[in-house]
Amino acid sequence: MINGIKKIARSQLLVPIIALLALIIFNLFRDINFFTISLITNNEGNQVLSGNIISILTGASELAILAIGMTLVTAAARGQDISVGAAAAIAGSVFVNILRSTQITPGVIIGAFVACCLVAILFGMFNGTLVAIFKIQPMIASLILFTSGRSVAYWINGGASPTVESPLISHLGSFIPGIPIPTPVLVVIVFCIIVALILRFTNLGLYTQSVGINERSARLNGINSVWIKMLTFMFLGVCCAIAGVIAVSRIGLINHETILLDIEMDAILAVAIGGNSLGGGKFSLIGSLMGAYIIQALTITLYAMQVPSTDVKAYKAIVIIAIVVLGSPIVKRYAAQLRDKLAKKPMKVTENY
Repeated sequence: MINGIKKIARSQLLVPIIALLALIIFNLFRDINFFTISLITNNEGNQVLSGNIISILTGASELAILAIGMTLVTAAARGQDISVGAAAAIAGSVFVNILRSTQITPGVIIGAFVACCLVAILFGMFNGTLVAIFKIQPMIASLILFTSGRSVAYWINGGASPTVESPLISHLGSFIPGIPIPTPVLVVIVFCIIVALILRFTNLGLYTQSVGINERSARLNGINSVWIKMLTFMFLGVCCAIAGVIAVSRIGLINHETILLDIEMDAILAVAIGGNSLGGGKFSLIGSLMGAYIIQALTITLYAMQVPSTDVKAYKAIVIIAIVVLGSPIVKRYAAQLRDKLAKKPMKVTENY
């Protein structure tokens, strides 16, 4: 038991666990009904799950997927991609453009998804080339797409904000008939399983960490650091495509100006709250996932407290600053020193007569 507690105390997951527990305890005292999950009948006559927990899991779907991709990019490139929202807008625009060109069937949806993945991967390769080959800092390299990406999304659909009316798309963004769990939550679960299997049966995770910790040493050990960085940016492109498709399916249209607006900041914060170093190296995808759901839980909590929507970002900033500071290396070092002092046993002095 004691060894388990010590292991958690030294783990990257310490900060997100504390933050999550704090939110749970706060809501338990504020309103225990916050955690109530009920089975209701939606407008389509289907039995579905409802409640704040379901809203948190559903609302954080896009952020959770982007946080996974952002974690790998951060670990390998020692920096962050701030263009994920714009890339998701482009992918969503491609998705809608293809769907509106023909009758919507399952095959067309799959084809549109593959197309928007390829487009997002190309933009990921663009960012990756600037970072891996031209040695430009990731945040500066992705600033190009961050600035121009939503304009590209605007051009794809001729400057319009077209809607997509199809039961299939509606089911993709809400609920599949007969399944009470929201589809975006199922997408996140499937995606996490696939990523876990990739990291389990390949050396991608090890190589990513090696490049982020010491690129020169990794290169001397035969690891192609350029390819690893490119691969993480391409993977992040796939994450952007999935997030864009979920966002489009949820609202049934593409608005290049507002879709997933500012989500890149939340993705970076999710990585930081998850206990990952923004300077690259060792990473924890579980921590980043927890960070994404903590951010969404905080948002839902503030709305439940009837905080005006215009003030939510300010309150979130205050809480997130506190979480990030508590997880900073300096605070961790002082906490470790304090723990070691408290753990020291007083020396027994024996007197000889």
